[in-house]
Amino acid sequence: MTSALPIPAGLDDVPAAVDSALTAFFDRAVPAVAAIDPRVGTAGAALADFVLGGGKRVRPVFVYAGWLAGRSSPAPRAAAGQDDTDALRVAAALELVQACALIHDDVIDRSDTRRGRPTVHRDFEERHRTDRWVGDAPHHGVATAILLGDLALSWADDMVHGHLPGGPAPDDGPIRPLPAAVGRVWSSMRTEVLGGQYLDIVNEAAGDESVDAAYRVMEFKTAAYTVARPLELGATLAAAPQGLIDDLRSVGHDLGVAFQLRDDLLGVFGDPVQTGKPSGDDLVAGKRTALLAVGLARATERDPALADTLRHSVGRALTDVEIDTARTILTDVGALDEMEQRISALLTSALDTLAAADLGDTVRAELVAFARRIAHRST
Repeated sequence: MTSALPIPAGLDDVPAAVDSALTAFFDRAVPAVAAIDPRVGTAGAALADFVLGGGKRVRPVFVYAGWLAGRSSPAPRAAAGQDDTDALRVAAALELVQACALIHDDVIDRSDTRRGRPTVHRDFEERHRTDRWVGDAPHHGVATAILLGDLALSWADDMVHGHLPGGPAPDDGPIRPLPAAVGRVWSSMRTEVLGGQYLDIVNEAAGDESVDAAYRVMEFKTAAYTVARPLELGATLAAAPQGLIDDLRSVGHDLGVAFQLRDDLLGVFGDPVQTGKPSGDDLVAGKRTALLAVGLARATERDPALADTLRHSVGRALTDVEIDTARTILTDVGALDEMEQRISALLTSALDTLAAADLGDTVRAELVAFARRIAHRST
């Protein structure tokens, strides 16, 4: 949050720069909540540790890519009035929104691990037991995780709008308010991701197996929030031409859906050593993914009994044999292949749009390389 923060030279430098920005923020934010009570400070430090303890920093990279794309466009544009520090601040703040989403997701999904470590609610459940506190330890863990997720979202707004915990220090650089257009994108993004999350749990509760329902969740919970809105945030901050912003949103939609489809595949077929989550975790959590929806539809066409077996493999604890059976069904009916083909088609569409977009060659090449990496990632 100061002028001393490193400015990324390119997209590969964004994760480290974002971590520096977040560390500087937490150096102010954690003592501020510790002043309420040392135990609140302990919880705040746990949140900081969660945020800094891993993650691909995909969303911040796309914010910064949108910023660089907007600044590289040869088309006439209004003066942005912002600088690289402002773009980095917005990019880093998005990781706090992501922390809120992950912490609450893990509560909703009853997940035990995240990035190979206990989830926040399991961590505080165990702390409750270790300290021999009274009451129900699991409930305490869930309650704490809900509050820490809320704190992460509050801190995200503080960071993006430049509200420094404890007030500005003498070495703080200038903090310019966000243009109103950027604030509108930020607001829309927060609403969309929460709406998408709600649709996700409604689909699970209603047992909605349709492919359309799965894709609608992806539109808002992932595509808009992970790629499209971050690109738009950066480009809007740079006062990019509307045509370029439209192109970047199209790219973001395609890459965002591809990102989630890959996530769905990893949630069933991924290596726990690489993903940091148990094998078949999405099946156990009962997630109504596009992979599952396509698998059920294809299995029903082939043999309703096969679909019933797959349907019975969702939303409950599974043995290794049962997970392998579900994987075999998804593979044999062609759902796995269909997802891979869809990812390839979406990536091609995004790359075609980038090739025609009115932006500089350097950032175009970086975006192309990053798009390929996230579409074919293994973690």
